[in-house]
Order: sequence, then C-alpha cells, then structure tokens
Amino acid sequence: MDVDWIVDLMETFGAPGAGLAIALENLFPPLPSEVFLPLAGFTASKGGMGLLAAILWTTAGSVVGALALYYVGALLGRDRVRAIVAKMPLVKVSDVDKTEAWFEKHGKTTVFFGRMIPVFRSLISIPAGVERMSLPVFLALTAAGSAIWNTALILAGYFLGENWHVVEQYLGIASKVVLGAAVLAVGWFVVSRVKNKDHARK
Repeated sequence: MDVDWIVDLMETFGAPGAGLAIALENLFPPLPSEVFLPLAGFTASKGGMGLLAAILWTTAGSVVGALALYYVGALLGRDRVRAIVAKMPLVKVSDVDKTEAWFEKHGKTTVFFGRMIPVFRSLISIPAGVERMSLPVFLALTAAGSAIWNTALILAGYFLGENWHVVEQYLGIASKVVLGAAVLAVGWFVVSRVKNKDHARK
C-alpha cells in the first residue's frame, strides 16, 4: 500500500494528522490502521511527533470516526432497517429481532472488544447506532478499546523503528483470518436459509 500520503499528512500536521488518518480509517475500513498506527509510532521515534500526543490524537480520531458511523445507524433507524430486510431474499425480519436481542445482551462487550478486530471495529458502530446504545457508554467503550489498540500498535512502531512495517504484515494475516471466518459464517447462513426454504416448500 502507498503510504506517501499518510507520511505527508503526519509530517504536515503531526499528531493531529495521525488522528485524521485514523478517523478516515474508521469511515473507510479498507484503509488499514495496521499501517497508520505503526507508522505514527515510527514517526514519533524520529521526533516527528510526541508519543503521548500520537496516542491521544489517534484515539480521538477513532472516536470521531466511530461516532459518525453511529449516527448513520441512528438515522437509518430500526424501522427502516426492518423495511429493507423485509424485501431482501434469504433474510427474515425475525433475524433482525434476534440480532437486536443479542446486541442488547452483549452490546457493551462487542463495542469494546470490537475496536481491536480489523474491519469489524468500524462496522460495529452502525448497529450500536441503530439500537440507540447509550451515547456516553458507546463513547466510553469506543475510547477505551481504541486506546488499547492504538497504543499497542503505536508502541510497536515506535520500538521497531525502521521495521515498523512488520506489524502490518503480521496483522494483515490476522485480518485475512477474521475476514475468512466472516465469509464462511455468511456462506453457512445463506446455505442453511436456502435449505430451510426448500424444506418449507415441501
């Protein structure tokens, strides 16, 4: 991945630039924090920004990006989601109800630990908004989970120095595993739904 624009952003704006990069990463999951954060740590090791400032600004960026997606979910709303689902093949409105019940039971844990899972950390903000999770609780859990993730990757880049890109290589593998598991889960869901419909016709 071309990181020149990220480097320019951090060199121009310092720690706030790193925060802006992470806010964009939250809004556009294909932009990987596995690259941005270690690079911020490496930049801090060279004196391009303060280490603590890098952690604070990137955590603020994570919260801002997550908050934007939270409001997307909140504006979409439960009724609109249910209306969309009712027109979709292989999905039942009852599935939405079950998901809502699951999120109400495990929502806090999901938001906190979800901040440390590639791709998922961005998407989890949408159902949190749809379910109108308490905003102060959402912000607190998002900030806490993001602070842990950001600190770990920034420190890795800080101490690895010129080898900061090693972090992205290893976490890239983890991301593929997570995405692979998600694809398998969706595939299983679709196959099981089709089988259930076939049985229902019989």
